[in-house]
Order: sequence, then structure tokens, then C-alpha cells
Amino acid sequence: MKHDSKISSALLISVSAALLLSACGSRHISRDISPQGVAGEVIFPEPAKIVMKGGTFPNLDDLRLVGPGMSKDQLYQLLGRPHFHEGYAGVREWDYLFHFRKNEQVITCQYKVVYDKAYLAQTFHWAPASCADLLVEATPVANETEERNFNLSADALFEFAKSGADDILPMGHEELTAIAAKLKDADNVSIKVVGHTDRIGSDAANQLLSQRRAQTVREFLADRGVAASAITAEGRGESEPVKDCEDQARTALIACLAPNRRVEIQVAASSTH
Repeated sequence: MKHDSKISSALLISVSAALLLSACGSRHISRDISPQGVAGEVIFPEPAKIVMKGGTFPNLDDLRLVGPGMSKDQLYQLLGRPHFHEGYAGVREWDYLFHFRKNEQVITCQYKVVYDKAYLAQTFHWAPASCADLLVEATPVANETEERNFNLSADALFEFAKSGADDILPMGHEELTAIAAKLKDADNVSIKVVGHTDRIGSDAANQLLSQRRAQTVREFLADRGVAASAITAEGRGESEPVKDCEDQARTALIACLAPNRRVEIQVAASSTH
């Protein structure tokens, strides 16, 4: 009996230690991930806690193939296994530490993939955010690229502080329908929908609102014939204001900050000669 008691105690200690390690390894998990794969607050792990020591130099062409709707197996084939300990069950985000060579220097970036409840990749995040531009800048010079940007007022698109498809205002519906008509027949097109908010409210709430608005616009365009595989959605919260306003009465402040509440549709169509 004493021998069995010792074995039970040892097993209890082992299980407790495993749970503790699992909890420690999950501290970087983002908060409030929705069923659609949008994180309420994106949290990156500390680089020192990486499992794959040193990270990797990814293939840029493979990175450009990453997009919404991809399975974990497909992501694994393109990017390899995640570089950090993500947990054992119900894992809905993968983290990587990537290095890029540019102008004889090495740039290090963190990359996060967030999955929906069906474990399909939906949203993608960089730290720092400027790392996303490395993929654009690396486009082969042999291609001639035509870029078009549509800058839309979020106040014209959505009801205030709302983000769903049912919250799109009549004016916003007309604007998006016209843009979809221009884009649905475009070949070799790459479309990025970027949501922005003003500084009113918390960082986390603004990040979530901007991401949800961008995702709603993405789905609107796809439902009207624009290739879903060509569209990505990204929220940047209040991080990129175009107008700065002094503190004042709330109604006046909301009006002053209106230019910051916007959705950008960035379009790049390439053709090789």
C-alpha cells in the first residue's frame, strides 16, 4: 500500500508539473479570439521563449501564398512548424520568428497566424507592423505594378462603433458595391483591406473594431464577385492617425477625429511583360 501511495504521489507531481509548464508556455496566447478568428488583443510571445532556436529565414514566395482559409497542414507546408510552444489542445494561433535580408542587413520580425473555430487561418499579424511591407518591397522588379487606393470614411460605411454586415449604411453599401464592380473582373490582383479607428476608447477595443470592420468589407467584396483568395483584411486600430486633435468636449472630439475613422482598400494589379 505504501508503494502504491508513493507511485500515486509521483504521478500527481508529474501531472502538476506538466500542467504548470503548459500554463507557462501559454502566457503569450492572445485574448478573446472570436469564432471568426479575430483576436480582441494580439499578444506576441517573448522571443527568448522560442522553441526553434534562432528562428528561420522564410521563403518570401511561400509567405506571399499565405491567406485566409488555409488549414494548419497547408500552413505547415509553407512555413514549417510554429517556433513557440503553443499548447496541447484547442490551439488557435501559431507564432514564428522570421529573419529577412535587406540592404546587407538582417531584419527580425515576429509573425502570428490566428485561426477560427474550425482551425482555418483567418487573420495575420506582424511585430513590428512595418514587417508586412517587406513582402511588398520584395516584389520582382520585372513586374509593372499598378496601385490604386480607395479611402473610405468609416462614418459613411458603418453606424458609429459598429462593424457587422447589418451595420453598413446605405451610402457605404453604394460605395462598396461600386468598388466591387471595378475589381471583380481584375486579373492578378492583390487587395488589402485595412481598418483604422480614432483614439477614443481602449487600444484593445479599437484594434478589435478595426479588424472586424476590415473583415466585414472583405466579405462584402467577396460576396459580390471579387476573388476571396485575393483579399486580406487587417486592423490597425488607432496606431496610424491622419489627424491629431486636442482634448475637448466628447461631441467636438468625435467630429474632429473623423478622418482617422476610415477603411482603406489597397489594390495592386501586376502584369509581366
